[in-house]
Amino acid sequence: MPAAPPIRGAFRTDRPARAAYAEGAGIYRIVPRAVCLPADPDDVVTLVRWAGENRIPLVPRGAGSGMSGANVGTGVVVDLTATVGPALTIDSASQRARMRAGASLGDLHQAAAPHALRLPPDPSSWPWATAGGVVATNAAGPRSVRYGSVRRWVHSVEMVTGEGEVVSLGRVSAGNWSHLLPPAPALARWPKLRKNSFGYALDEFARSGNPLDLVVGAEGTLGIVTAVEWRLDAVPPHRAGVRILLGDHAELPALVAELLPLEVSALELLDRTFLDVVRSGEPSIPLPNADAVLLVEIEAASEGALRRVAEAVVRAARPRAIAVDAALSRAGTDQLWRVRHAASPILARLPPERRSLQVIEDGCVPVERLGDYISALRLAAADCDIPVVLFGHAGDGNVHANALPDVTRRGWQKRLRELYARAADAVIRLGGVPSGEHGAGRLRSALLERVYGPEIVSRFRDIKRAFDPLGILNPGVILPSGEPPLSRLKVGAAAARLPDHVERGLRAIERTAAYATPRLSLADT
Repeated sequence: MPAAPPIRGAFRTDRPARAAYAEGAGIYRIVPRAVCLPADPDDVVTLVRWAGENRIPLVPRGAGSGMSGANVGTGVVVDLTATVGPALTIDSASQRARMRAGASLGDLHQAAAPHALRLPPDPSSWPWATAGGVVATNAAGPRSVRYGSVRRWVHSVEMVTGEGEVVSLGRVSAGNWSHLLPPAPALARWPKLRKNSFGYALDEFARSGNPLDLVVGAEGTLGIVTAVEWRLDAVPPHRAGVRILLGDHAELPALVAELLPLEVSALELLDRTFLDVVRSGEPSIPLPNADAVLLVEIEAASEGALRRVAEAVVRAARPRAIAVDAALSRAGTDQLWRVRHAASPILARLPPERRSLQVIEDGCVPVERLGDYISALRLAAADCDIPVVLFGHAGDGNVHANALPDVTRRGWQKRLRELYARAADAVIRLGGVPSGEHGAGRLRSALLERVYGPEIVSRFRDIKRAFDPLGILNPGVILPSGEPPLSRLKVGAAAARLPDHVERGLRAIERTAAYATPRLSLADT
């Protein structure tokens, strides 16, 4: 390791500090070479130039709650949560917000609420997920069915490119970047989906001609974002919910197709595997017997409009459902959604031998193939003898699948690799992508050419070189490194050894979703 960069922030190479950043929320454990906490954007520039001179990879990171493996690596992890940047400001007249990349969506929510404004996309990680992190993955959430992913709401970003150049990219002026577009025939084969966070967004870039659409969802491979300006939206004053119980998940595609034109704000899937987990872990929550549950959220400007949409949802659901429950009050709606938020804490409390591993957790298919994809995942799980928990965003065809292998059983790694392969085959065969909202990361990068073909992947490499000619920003993320995707796991005999106190701290973060915890506090305990 060369001499430390001349920055004002922390730069640590001791074993406990490096161990504290060896994991994110996903499946990996990769101990970095060093850890850096830049003090301000000038430090980021200095760090990037130092890394370029010494050909040292940089791994940009926010709260570490991303699950694709883009927040870990063998280079220098760059923790932006302590970096001083622009204060979080709200301009209520223009409905805009500006914030440093390391500040959280929870901070944004708190600042915007007094103005009756919000950022409509609502990833479940919003209390701690950072602005830079959600831009990096083009994050979404339940309300993406109506409001889209965060790309639609990013007005501008400031970032440092791989050459240490500070650039501002916004929606107003973009310049001419047409040389990065692929030939039209190649782009015509782009997957036709409601949501896609797999690779660089050439489809959005082709529509806008704006490189901002390449940076959103680039997972820190094109630049280190230091500030974000958001478009905000007014908080709808009225909210209702409808719970639809289905006897057969095959009913989902047709029902979702009927509900989408009603412009509901969420269409959430709870599979029977999800209900079983909640039933076993929270017996106090009354749960229906159903093959699948569809939770519908409705938002409106008036009570009359709210009621009309709710009635239309109920009418559409009744011919296919075994039961339909509506709640027209906020309290009643929150009660309907209680079960949706119950599974994550239960999965975090699993016994040590039964780990929740997110190896197939973000597949997205055309809505009309949603039932087929659920069937394929259930069959693959049964054949591989690994339980899975399925839930997700039915309105977008986006299914989250948590695998629950018994890591004390012989051969669990082999069965997990088979499950990964089976799920990849299914999502590609059905015209989907392996990631709807969490990114390709390290986990899914090996599937890039199978989805897009060599011509598109070649253009992805051109884009990477245009922003990062030295290849120092998050190598192995999006563009594959050749390393097997299910290597360097955080569990199993081959997992890297960490100091005991750091290991305990990382497990506590995982169990309690305490991703706002400063990681150096684990090292220095």
